[in-house]
Amino acid sequence: MAKKKQKKRTQHYKKQIGQIPGALIYTGAKQNKALHLHVFDYSEDDFKEADINSVDEAFHFKDSETATWFNLNGLNFIDEIERIGNYYNLHPLILEDIVNTSQRPKIDTYKDYIFIVLKMMYYDDAEHIVSEQVSMIMGKNYVLTFQESDGDVFDSVRERIRKKKGRIRSEGADYLLYALIDAIVDHYYAIIETMGNKIEDLEDDLFTGLTQEEIAQQIQDLKREILKIRRAIFPLREIISRLEKNDNNLIEEKTTHFFRDVYDHIIQVTETIDIYRDMIWSLMDMYMTTISNKMNEVMKVLTIIATIFIPLTFIAGIYGMNFEHMPELHYQYGYYVVWVVMIVVLIGMLIYFKRKKWL
Repeated sequence: MAKKKQKKRTQHYKKQIGQIPGALIYTGAKQNKALHLHVFDYSEDDFKEADINSVDEAFHFKDSETATWFNLNGLNFIDEIERIGNYYNLHPLILEDIVNTSQRPKIDTYKDYIFIVLKMMYYDDAEHIVSEQVSMIMGKNYVLTFQESDGDVFDSVRERIRKKKGRIRSEGADYLLYALIDAIVDHYYAIIETMGNKIEDLEDDLFTGLTQEEIAQQIQDLKREILKIRRAIFPLREIISRLEKNDNNLIEEKTTHFFRDVYDHIIQVTETIDIYRDMIWSLMDMYMTTISNKMNEVMKVLTIIATIFIPLTFIAGIYGMNFEHMPELHYQYGYYVVWVVMIVVLIGMLIYFKRKKWL
């Protein structure tokens, strides 16, 4: 018996059964060749920016009075992440969640810090969704961010720190956490805008020259994209709500108003996603209806052709019988008469179908 060919699928979750809780195993696919560490240390009057070669070079910023943003690119460097966790006294389960890139967006609050996992999403040049996990840890005067690879959506935040735009340099680590989350949410707007354009284009293509296979493939791709976006964005409502209502001393009262604004943006994005999801399902129904209508048109043409030939076949069948005593068989012009009758019947039926608007 021939073996059934199975479709190769990506393994999204690589944690082994029976594995020790807190064990650090990187589950992503991006293997950085070099560890990239970047530090911003700033106050209202001054700031320092540096690319560093070792995590030890950033540790002295922990106890400073200034706000510090320490970013690490390269989750496959397990030893360095573990050293950061030991120095900042992070729970082992947090370190496990950082390197587990299939982690659902979540928030965990501790006495001295807040841990958040988000999905950073954007479209590449080929309009394919790029999704990357970003882990954030906010302490009293620092924010640690962990990313899989180089490239992110935080350039606007970096420029605000460098050029002292807005209030970010005069605020603490809680406002920096808000600015980073807000940058991620802003790119969700770009995602749903592109998604809306794709849906509108597909609506136009549904009745143009695209083949059925192309339309079906585009609808399936949109369904996968909207589900991917939905899984990344919907948990954010709970995360932002808990940040807004957080009662520890890490987030100041004035910063909760900014988180409330982000919450409003998340609600708007999620409502738009629900609308687009319904539109995609409607496109699928419209696609199936279009296929059904085309099939009905084909069946209609075939039925009309069959109906036209029924009386002609009946006439041909009668005079195709081999009885000796059929008077018409010996008529000199019988062959031509039968042809005239058949043509008249054909024309009459066509006129009748035309008047009934069946043709």
